[in-house]
Amino acid sequence: MKPVKVGLLGLGTVGTGVVRIVERHQEDLMSQVGSPIVIEKVLVQNVDKSRTIDVDAAKLTTDAWEIIRNPDIDVIVEVMGGIERTKEYLLEALSLGKHVVTANKDLMALHGRELLATASENRCDVFYEASVAGGIPIIRTLIEGFSSDRITKIMGIVNGTTNYILTKMSQEGASYGDVLKEAQELGYAEADPTSDVEGLDAARKMTILSRLGFRCEVGLEDVTVKGISAVGKEDIAYAKRLGYEVKLLGIAERQNESISVSVQPTMVKASHPIASVNGVFNAVYVHGEAVGETMFYGAGAGELPTATSIVADLVAVVKNLKIGVNGLGGGGSFKERVLKSDEQISSKYFLRLHVADRAGVLARITQVFAEYEVSLESVIQQPNAELAEAEIIVITHNASKAAMNKVVDAFETLDVIQKVKSVYRVEG
Repeated sequence: MKPVKVGLLGLGTVGTGVVRIVERHQEDLMSQVGSPIVIEKVLVQNVDKSRTIDVDAAKLTTDAWEIIRNPDIDVIVEVMGGIERTKEYLLEALSLGKHVVTANKDLMALHGRELLATASENRCDVFYEASVAGGIPIIRTLIEGFSSDRITKIMGIVNGTTNYILTKMSQEGASYGDVLKEAQELGYAEADPTSDVEGLDAARKMTILSRLGFRCEVGLEDVTVKGISAVGKEDIAYAKRLGYEVKLLGIAERQNESISVSVQPTMVKASHPIASVNGVFNAVYVHGEAVGETMFYGAGAGELPTATSIVADLVAVVKNLKIGVNGLGGGGSFKERVLKSDEQISSKYFLRLHVADRAGVLARITQVFAEYEVSLESVIQQPNAELAEAEIIVITHNASKAAMNKVVDAFETLDVIQKVKSVYRVEG
């Protein structure tokens, strides 16, 4: 049996996991695809570096083109990261008829359309299950499992770092800054955590998920993004008091043929399954017109969870290779992208206001809500022990984003309001 030969670009944490699984599970892989799968060549930065796994030194190279242009290699597995140079490598590989498996969310969010088009032209596969939510098989589920349904909503915790931070703040009453420092010490957050805590990582993942779920060409620029750096422990305490948890959620919704995609700190009803997803775990909730509510939960990162998704994609490539259907997979964008206006985006909202502690303030505030036709579900007012002012907590009924923007703008100029401290979307 002729082996299927793989070129591996990158031997970091995830690349090491890929080698472990391919070597340890060779018998299982053989039973699925009918031939051996062999790691033929591996791109590294330093061939002499000490590693946690034994790899034949003859298989190591520091030259990516030695792998890309090797006529014996059938599949390129990319786990090196990066965008522009990596795109160049993969486009060249596809033009040479090689199939691609990648874990690169940044690359797929920004250049997925070009890569998939090049793959189609050359009858090649590009699979990228590991680019979103690590070991959770959400991409294949959206393409295949929901192929006969119409998805109306995708809502996910797709960044483990921010979920870890918000979980610790909720469970221990700690401040954002203290938990971020701890997350960095534990290796959950980078030295520069901007991509995670400001929602950029989650936005790239939601670009991919909404593109697949709604079958239209969603771009990163279409995602409204707000991170967690301004979330205070007071916000989380009020959320818990009202029966909510605060999570950084990616939310993609479709109504008729219009869509909206956002990443933002969101108050989730404690009874909603996604509210109980804690620590570095990920979860993706999907609502389909036919199937109703579904949720997928698991490890969002790590050596073996992510490598498992990569090897599953590798198996899918080899199966397609055996029956000659590479490059014919679904998941393409064929619908026109129509974005919702702010008038069409609707949800409940939580507001925390610092106000002058005197009579008539609440009446002035409710008058503004009434002016923009925003009705209120609950209102809490209490003195602020630290300042000569009071706090008012409001949860609205469903209101348009446009109306809420007008309310907040009005509050910024209202003399009885010292500061609009927080505004969050409410789910569940």
